[in-house]
Amino acid sequence: MNEFAPLDVVVLSGGISHERDVSLRSGRRVADALTGQGHRVRVLDPDAGLLAGLVADPPDVIWPVLHGASGEDGALLSLLETTGIPFVGSRGADAALAWSKPIAKELIARTGLDTPAAIALSRETFRDLGAASVLARVLESVGNSLVVKPAVGGSAQGVTIVDGATELPRAMVDAYTYADVALIEERVSGIELAVAVLDTGDGPAALPAVEIVPESGVYSFEARYNAGETRFYTPARISSDAAAIVAETAVAVHELLGLRHLSRIDLILSEDGKLWFLEANVLPGLTETSLVPQAIEASGTSLGATYDALIRTAVAAN
Repeated sequence: MNEFAPLDVVVLSGGISHERDVSLRSGRRVADALTGQGHRVRVLDPDAGLLAGLVADPPDVIWPVLHGASGEDGALLSLLETTGIPFVGSRGADAALAWSKPIAKELIARTGLDTPAAIALSRETFRDLGAASVLARVLESVGNSLVVKPAVGGSAQGVTIVDGATELPRAMVDAYTYADVALIEERVSGIELAVAVLDTGDGPAALPAVEIVPESGVYSFEARYNAGETRFYTPARISSDAAAIVAETAVAVHELLGLRHLSRIDLILSEDGKLWFLEANVLPGLTETSLVPQAIEASGTSLGATYDALIRTAVAAN
């Protein structure tokens, strides 16, 4: 195949997760960018006929843009591997590790990188051992300033900032709305950073870090996807030395978790200069307000050229 020839591309978006609407927006943006590069693009919403259809009429490459469990828990990615069709994104087993925030934190902590102290609690443990008793132990162990979030998922759904014991029970209920396990994490204050890591054939490299400053003080679902509710600074307003450490750390996390092609690594730079790992996103949002497109544009390249490079890298590596 001519390395510059247009490709037949299937973009997968939608799905049945809580992040369906975000996925549809991401998929449309990816499809438009690739169409602008001359590629032939089909956008498919996964259903019972998806796998058979892909095998019967295989594209040159697939780009899954399925946020939430329908795309990020590794199951669909593992099935895509069985088709032999190249796809953009991490392999299923590696995605599954990053999808679980507690597992990703533990893997990163074992390498010596910093991540906030946390406890993961299943809904059953929380109920069977008694909510009051469990939460008392959590507060004594982790502290009173906390972030409670579903152990899996994205887009800040079910995430609550907790500033005292009275707020914790409700935060747990909100987290359990989205997952069977809640992660109760020490809240670290500082500069919130998102770093896109891309590999277009020459090894993973970090794009300029995005600094996130939500008007409400909390980068909630609304703050992520409603224009004007969050200010972004790309590159982040940090020193060149700090920026280099941030980039190095993001690439290290990407590699430690075995991620491929594209990821977003979320970090906090605390006031004492320490860098903290929060979570990794294997299929980050690519909407008009998402962070990865902002980083791509700040790097001096276009979305179309970058997305073209990603699909060609996937094809070349297959």
